[in-house]
Amino acid sequence: MTGTAPVQGFVHPALFYEGQDAYLAGTVPFLRQGLAAGEPAAVAAPPAQLGWLRRALGADAERVVLIDMTDAGRNPGRIIPQVLRGFADAHPASRVRIIGEPIWPGRTTLEYPACVQHEALINAAFADREVTILCPYDTAGLDADALDDALTTHPVVIDDKGEWASDRYDPWGAVARYNDLPPVPPHAAVHRFGAGALAEARDFAAAEARALGMTVLRLIDLELAVAELTTNSVLHGGGSGTLRIWQEDGLVVCEVHDAGRLTDPLAGRRPATADEPNGRGLLLVNRVAQLVRVRADAEGTTFRAYLAP
Repeated sequence: MTGTAPVQGFVHPALFYEGQDAYLAGTVPFLRQGLAAGEPAAVAAPPAQLGWLRRALGADAERVVLIDMTDAGRNPGRIIPQVLRGFADAHPASRVRIIGEPIWPGRTTLEYPACVQHEALINAAFADREVTILCPYDTAGLDADALDDALTTHPVVIDDKGEWASDRYDPWGAVARYNDLPPVPPHAAVHRFGAGALAEARDFAAAEARALGMTVLRLIDLELAVAELTTNSVLHGGGSGTLRIWQEDGLVVCEVHDAGRLTDPLAGRRPATADEPNGRGLLLVNRVAQLVRVRADAEGTTFRAYLAP
């Protein structure tokens, strides 16, 4: 990524770095080369890394869009439509460069599987786009599993030895590897719904969440998520489904399962457009939830949304 030859198509390298100096050595030239070539640039990273870049770039920092990934990308399902596509689509006439760091030390074990699937799905979301997305990985702060997974979600790796192709690149394998969900706890409240009972499902979810201490403002978000997921089940999941509500790790969990088959792995990850109305509901669920996990298999589809109370 440090050469001067023109780059074409989508490029998605992982940057393995240890410490501030290595991070800046891998990111500052990447950004400055893009700026020199007239390529719009953005960085979505944790606050510490954004601070390193502001100081290192100096006046050039004003030419780079800086985004706090711990906020904008807390739910990995938001990153492609709101952060990456949001920036790339704003510059349709130009190649763009983005640094995106969705996996950082401190990501929870609950969030991590969705992060790996996000990194894998980037490759499908940006196929044939004139975009380079460089994804840094903190080798000192992340465990070996995270670095191993990066080899399956990125075709190219950059480290202190140089730039090399990953012989373990298998993004769809990474998506499948993290398809499972933790079991539903036995204390979860259960409600079965059909086409004529969507309002009852929403009321059931609101009552259960209220009993779990959810605030009025967050109840609005939960009702929106339940309405979208249950409607999706009725329209695309065989006309009925099962709704479950419980509390986990301080979050209220809303799960909807139906017999439908999810055939589009990017559902809910594409920005809404006037000529493509489908998927708006799942986009909304990703927007209001702290985390969204999906399981799709021969038995049906399960959406699990985690919302702060």
